[in-house]
This record gives sequence, structure tokens and C-alpha cells, in this order.
Amino acid sequence: MSKQSILVADSISPKGIEELQADSAFEVEVNTSITAEELVASAEKYHAIIVRSRTQITEEVLEKASNLRVVGRAGVGVDNIKIDAASKNGVVVMNTPAGNTISTAEHAFTLMLSMARHIPHAHESMKAGRWDRKKYQGTEVYDKTLAILGMGRIGTEFARRAMAFGMRVVAYDPYLSSSRARLLRVELVDTVEEAVKDADFITLHMPMTPDTKHILNAKRIANLKPGVHIVNCARGGLLDEAAIAKAIDDGIVAGIALDVYETEPPTEDFVLRESPNAVLTPHLGASTTEAQENVGIEIVRTVAAHLKEGTVVNAVNMPNIDEKTVAAIGRYLDFAEKLGVLVSQIAPGRPNTLRVDYSGKVSDVDTTLITRSALKGYLQSSCEPGAVNTINAPGFAETQGIRVTESHSPNPTEFTDLIEVAVKTDNGEARVFGTFFGSSPRIVKIGEHRVEAAPSGTLLVLTNEDTPGRIGQVGCLLGEHKVNIGSMSLSRNTVGELAMTVFNLDSTPCDDVLRKLEDVPGVTEARVVQL
Repeated sequence: MSKQSILVADSISPKGIEELQADSAFEVEVNTSITAEELVASAEKYHAIIVRSRTQITEEVLEKASNLRVVGRAGVGVDNIKIDAASKNGVVVMNTPAGNTISTAEHAFTLMLSMARHIPHAHESMKAGRWDRKKYQGTEVYDKTLAILGMGRIGTEFARRAMAFGMRVVAYDPYLSSSRARLLRVELVDTVEEAVKDADFITLHMPMTPDTKHILNAKRIANLKPGVHIVNCARGGLLDEAAIAKAIDDGIVAGIALDVYETEPPTEDFVLRESPNAVLTPHLGASTTEAQENVGIEIVRTVAAHLKEGTVVNAVNMPNIDEKTVAAIGRYLDFAEKLGVLVSQIAPGRPNTLRVDYSGKVSDVDTTLITRSALKGYLQSSCEPGAVNTINAPGFAETQGIRVTESHSPNPTEFTDLIEVAVKTDNGEARVFGTFFGSSPRIVKIGEHRVEAAPSGTLLVLTNEDTPGRIGQVGCLLGEHKVNIGSMSLSRNTVGELAMTVFNLDSTPCDDVLRKLEDVPGVTEARVVQL
């Protein structure tokens, strides 16, 4: 078995690199000075690329990297990776959101205390030989109101430290549930304005999105409580730096502590550089020995697990699938894909919705990846071979105007598990149903017809009038052309109406045989499905 090639393009923990190099399944290249041009030129040979923040994984790199399966970011932010292009090209992007949690929370908290007590400026004063004791009178954090914007891992750790110092914590996070807020003992509010209106201190711990850019804008900053202190160790664009500078001049903001900036490194005319009210550090949130070792080892292990086992952890462009999840849903993935392939070949044209319904035990697990597998199977017939996978399938569906939905019913039907894949089009709807008989997958219904067929090899799906002799004629015709029938399932709902027969064939009948089948009196449709 050939080795898979991994490029380590930025500096990570030596222990992590040693782990990779010790694994005989991988060929590891460490090139932490690789240029953009060199990366594009060599991208095709890599199965995985590990980066931090220096190396840019551009659309051009992703287009050239035809063998690339995963990009690992040793850290949280993925601003240097084109996520949409990665998804389009079927590349998983994984990061390490937990590895630097404590490091960043501690740094942000340190900045808050340093700012409140003017420690950096008092230190500079002492180093310059002055004794400015009266000049640097600070403020206590005890009994003050802290507003936390973003209650993820880092925001949560900050809150714990703040409460230990006797602070009242108010939180804004549209994704935080009320029950979770009660568990964390924070006051959850519905808007940014509510969170910051009475705050003595504000700390930001949110990702950068179109909705969060300048979440502390000029209007909100102008309405803050005079004397407020602000900390940002998350993303530079979360606050308007020019508006902060003006608010300091106007006496609204008493202090600003920044570890991240809208432009990194800041330009020479950076407006807060000379402010006596600013405490500035050069993006040190994750810069501890422990954090760097943690994220380096973590990303190496997640990348290796994906290449060897297909597990997905901390992916930003697809659901997580660890060993436990694989054990729970693994057998459904290939089966759902085949149901998608089947429905794609029997559905009328111009689709607008693909629906996957789950009932019974399967409805209790996270079915996101199963649905993606069904979608992948459905889309394969309209794409180049290998062009669509579970990562980029939703993007393909969106470009084709196909809405994807799923539903769950814990109450089993006559089957312990049942998966329905349905495609609704401008011209009608096609539905297929599958279950497991023990460990064996079976197609058990097509449309309204009960059948039983193995989802493998070549299927012949025949619709015919329910009159004597029809199936015999079909069998004779297949036999004449040396097409052997492995198994057959005949279904009818009412005597004398249309019936459906599903054949598992040992070989694929040619187009001439299909034309002859459709010429058999009473046969209304004959479709060959390749599974």
C-alpha cells in the first residue's frame, strides 16, 4: 500500500511531527518556509496539509491539489483557508478549537487585570526611573459588571475566572441555551445592547462573520457606560478601532486591551499605538508552551485519523464523525448512498427537493452524514465521476437549486429501522425505502410497491400490466441474451393494475435488450440501475 503524503507547512509541536514521522502509513514533508508559488506547484502530491496562520490555502492551491483530502489548522481561526473552495473540492478542513482555550482565556483575563491596574504603563515608568505612584490609580474588578460577547469555550473559561474574582457576568450569545446559561451561572440577554449597557468591562469571544464584524461599532461604543474597559483576544474586526480611539478621547472608554487587530501586524498609523489607555500585545493568546504543544499534537492526530480511518473531528465544513459515530451509523452510509443512486435513476427530471426520512432506531442518532451520503448518491448521475462527495454534496445541491430536508420519527413502522429517500420534481415524486434484515441491507419499497432487493450490482426495475405471462416473456428474453437473474421480487398493490418487478442481475443488459423489453406487450417501463 502506497504511503499518503503530508505537508507540514507551518511550525507546530516537534512532538506532533515526530508522531507523524513514526507512522509508516505516511510520507511527511516539513517545509515551514514554503512559498505560495511552491505550494501551488507541488499541491497535487499531498493528501493532507497542516498549517497554522502563515500559509494561505487559496482557491488556486485547492484546485491544483487533486489528491488532497484534509487541511488541518493548528489553532482555531481558519481565515487563511478558503473554506468554500475546500468544500467544493471535497476537502475536509479541521481545526483545534480546544487546544488553546485555557491559554487564550488566561491571556484575556490577564489583559483585563493589567488594564484595570495600569500595570504595563506603570512598569514602563519604573524602568524609566520614575515613581509615578499617584498617576496610575486603578480600578478593582470585584463587584463590577462584566459583559461577555460569545460564550463558547474561551468565553466560558473567562466567565469562571471572573466569577472567582467576584464579578457579575452578563452574557450575549445567540447560540447559548437558557439551561446552559443557568448551569454556567451567567445572566443571558437577547441583544448586544442589553449586554453592554451597564458593563464596566467587556470582553469579546466570537468568531468573525458578516454578522459579527464591528459588533462593537461607533453607535454601540458611543452609548457605553463612561469608564468602561474593553478586551479583545478573539478577532480584530469585531470592534471598530477608530471608534474606540474616539471614545477614549471623549472619555467613554477608560481602557482598551487588544491582542488582535483589524490589520496584523498593525500599520505605522495604527490609531491606538500611542494611546496611554491602550494595552497591546502581538496576538499572544495561544502563545504558551502548553497551548502550542497541545494544538500541534491534536491536529496531527485528527489529520492522521481522518487519512487512516475516515474519522472527522472539529471539522468546519462537515459534521464530526468519530469512532463512536462510525460504529453507530457506519453501515447506513453506503446504503443511503445506494438509495440515492436508485432514486436518481427512477425519478422524473427537474428536481427541487430531496427528502430523507428516518424512523425507528436510526432516528435516534445524528443522521446528518447519512443524509449527505444519500444526497451524494443522488447527485452522482449529474456530475463527473468522483466530483461529488459527502463534503461538497450540499454545495452541489445548492447550485442546482435542490433543497435538502430530513425528518425523524422514533416510532418504528413494521421495520425496526427504515430510511426513505424521496425526490420531488416539477413532474412528480420518486420514493425508495430501505432497511436492514439483520446485517443485510434491503430495498423494501419503491414508490407504493413493496419489494425486496439487495442494493448491489445491477438492478432491472420493470413496470408492467398485471396479466399472465408477462414475467415469463421477460425471463425468456433475458435468457436469450445470456443475462442471468440472481433474484427477483414481484409486487402488485391491486389485482389487474400495474405491477413492479425488481431483478438483481448478474450482468448488465445492453440498450438493445432494454428496447426489446419495452416492446414486450404489457411492459410500460424498464430501467437498469447500477449500484
